[in-house]
Amino acid sequence: MTTTPTIPRPRARRLSRDDSLPRAASVLAVTARPGQESADLGGLLYAYRRAGADLSLLCLTRGEAAGHNSGSARLEAIRPWEVQLAASILGIGGVAVANYRDGALDEYPTDELTKRISRAIRERSADMLLVVAPEIGDCADAAVAVAAIAAAAAAGLPAVGSTQLDARGAWTVDLGVDTETARAIQKSAAAAHASQSEVLPALIRRLDRLGSAETLRWLLFPQQIPPQSNHQNENLVTV
Repeated sequence: MTTTPTIPRPRARRLSRDDSLPRAASVLAVTARPGQESADLGGLLYAYRRAGADLSLLCLTRGEAAGHNSGSARLEAIRPWEVQLAASILGIGGVAVANYRDGALDEYPTDELTKRISRAIRERSADMLLVVAPEIGDCADAAVAVAAIAAAAAAGLPAVGSTQLDARGAWTVDLGVDTETARAIQKSAAAAHASQSEVLPALIRRLDRLGSAETLRWLLFPQQIPPQSNHQNENLVTV
């Protein structure tokens, strides 16, 4: 029987540095399909949970277009349950799975996706969005990123993307002494997606190669500006 490591108690929060996590008290992760919260964002979500942030997840599709199905249940029926289990392992407090068509997410109007993300921001009182950066994903991930940027801008929030080291503006977060626990939890969450067990060995090898490194870049960040007559004191700037 596999035992999931316990997430340690939160540390005292620190000011953000160039090589650290951006500060956040409530992080909303937005993904195109189930499984990404574990495979692509699991290490970062662990780090935010370890830092004391509340976590929530909005998955925009039910993942029915996956190329693998290791079980007999229909993917659109089983994958939303799998993401709930994975989320509990990662310490995600609230999960919503929307019903947009998997494999066609980029065909929906950006405004429609933006409104759905904006609703999740309000419901979860999020103060930061976390997504898969478009340069490391597919057209569905790009659609999520564009809609997330628009929703973040409307709400006055920053947005960050998980990316690759050579991306413009990227920086690396080192999980440090938490690496072994972080990766163990991430692998356990990925294993909760039993319908996708065929691809789990390749994912584990990728996570092992990552070691302690997680790479981020700003998709939208808050920049201080002089006080305005309407008391506005932040302006969101794309990178």
